[in-house]
Amino acid sequence: MTDSTRWLWIAGLFLLGWLLYLLHPILSPFLIGILLAYLGDPLVDRLERHRLSRTGGVVVVFTLFSLLLLILLLVLVPMLGRQLVRLYQLAPEMLDWLQGTALPWSQSHLGLQNDLLQVDQLKQVFTDNIGKTTDVLKAVLAQATSSGLALLAWLGNLLLIPVVSFYLMRDWDVLVERLRRLLPRQREGLVVKLAGECHEVLGAFLRGQLLVMLALSVIYSAGLMLVGLELGLLIGVLAGLASIVPYMGFIVGIGAALTAALFQFGLEPYPLIGIGVVFMIGQLLEGMVLTPMLVGDRIGLHPVAVIFAILAGGQLFGFTGVLLALPVAAVIMVLLRHAHDLYKLSGLYGESNSGSDEPTR
Repeated sequence: MTDSTRWLWIAGLFLLGWLLYLLHPILSPFLIGILLAYLGDPLVDRLERHRLSRTGGVVVVFTLFSLLLLILLLVLVPMLGRQLVRLYQLAPEMLDWLQGTALPWSQSHLGLQNDLLQVDQLKQVFTDNIGKTTDVLKAVLAQATSSGLALLAWLGNLLLIPVVSFYLMRDWDVLVERLRRLLPRQREGLVVKLAGECHEVLGAFLRGQLLVMLALSVIYSAGLMLVGLELGLLIGVLAGLASIVPYMGFIVGIGAALTAALFQFGLEPYPLIGIGVVFMIGQLLEGMVLTPMLVGDRIGLHPVAVIFAILAGGQLFGFTGVLLALPVAAVIMVLLRHAHDLYKLSGLYGESNSGSDEPTR
């Protein structure tokens, strides 16, 4: 590769990044559609192997996704909404416990100042606004409908997602083959190899880890609701979502569940033991069954890298950046892995190509 060609590639990548930055406000429906098509393509391929047409397979998978979304909207979202309202109502009681129990204990044992936390003011804010939930919803709806163009744009983006995902899912294999034909012939093998590794890493993370998160959400929510925890569904879903980072779901979930159980049951031992058993079962299933079966050891994305990628993407590009964060992190990880291999083979590392140097005596 000549210097002019190299600088041309650098300029092209810079221009692409600049265009993404300018267009990121309208990219969200397209990125969500690409994500759905990427997740649904293996299912469509399996249906094709059973002698179903590509379009028919896409219709089946698209209908399955739509049913899952409908169940989510009709069943899960209202239940979570009721538990969020209940949590909002319990906030003053939690502040009473903080003021009457936690703060006196910390002041006597840790020497904290009396005015460190203005609990009375926080309690007053929650008490004044508990009965204003409907007013807040009315204000939000009024703000959303104040601009007709903004409302139409939001509805248009929402309707654009299924259209984009349907056509991309139908033509996914054709588009991939056309992109492959555009590759330089001398570099095709290397690029295909790198793309295959990125696909393996990203596919294992998205498909496998999302299924693990879903399974843990069901396990934690069902277990906590069987224990009788009033906020069991909300805490279980939160713990499942936090499981995108290993052990984070367990830490967040058991901490929130034990705190909610103390307010609901007091110091009764059986609910607390039941919560501990639920999260122990969840951890055992995650480590011994779910992760090895659904994810395996193909990801290679460090938990810190996952956290940093999501936060950095959100900071730079908002919701669009969050959608782009993990794919970009997977590509960067694969490229860094190959750069590391090339560095180990280079003279800069200090090793000859013929073998390792003799140890110094």
